[in-house]
Amino acid sequence: MAIKINILIVDDHPFIIEAYKNAIKAYNSKGIYEFVITQAKDCKTGYEAIMEQGIGSYGVAFFDLSMPVYEEKGIFSGEDLAFLIKNEMPECKIILLTMHTELLKINQIIKNINPNGLVIKNDLTFDELLLAFDKILKDENYYSQTVVQIVSQMQFDNLEIDSFDKQILFHLSKGTKTKDIPQYVPLSLSAIEKRKLSLKEMLEIVEGTDLDLVRESKNKGLI
Repeated sequence: MAIKINILIVDDHPFIIEAYKNAIKAYNSKGIYEFVITQAKDCKTGYEAIMEQGIGSYGVAFFDLSMPVYEEKGIFSGEDLAFLIKNEMPECKIILLTMHTELLKINQIIKNINPNGLVIKNDLTFDELLLAFDKILKDENYYSQTVVQIVSQMQFDNLEIDSFDKQILFHLSKGTKTKDIPQYVPLSLSAIEKRKLSLKEMLEIVEGTDLDLVRESKNKGLI
């Protein structure tokens, strides 16, 4: 009898979703598994697939990190969806894919999510995807080559931000004025100002503007 595994794929690029599905189909060429695939195209449909699905818990979930946001629920990335599914379905194996190669961003992903798989998209090939999927189904972790190289540098990096910092940076990047951010983030204006100052100090922005903060945060992969 085939082993049934529910799989969630969330990516805003249809051709990437098809690549995942083709790799999964190829992996199951002998019919050992029964893979039931649910796909979503952005943070909103990804959120709905996790919270409203009726097929039972997912065994494996693929998330692209950068996708259209679901601001109403505070879901700004695939990383937020991964955090959500870890809380809702702790046994689900998570594979994250990203274009980011910044040490700070990779460090943040591993510390916050600790995914079973982490693949830089520039490393991604059909064989790479098959290998990652195989290892994860065998209860092993899989980091692509670039991630392995980045991880080796992590001992030199101690920068961290939390979800409130991420939301503040997101709204600043969209041109929201600081005085208006309390409408979107449950913090007082003074608390937001203190967090902005802390972020500027952490990123070594001396007397910089909000634009400088946003620019450096993008360079570091924080937004």
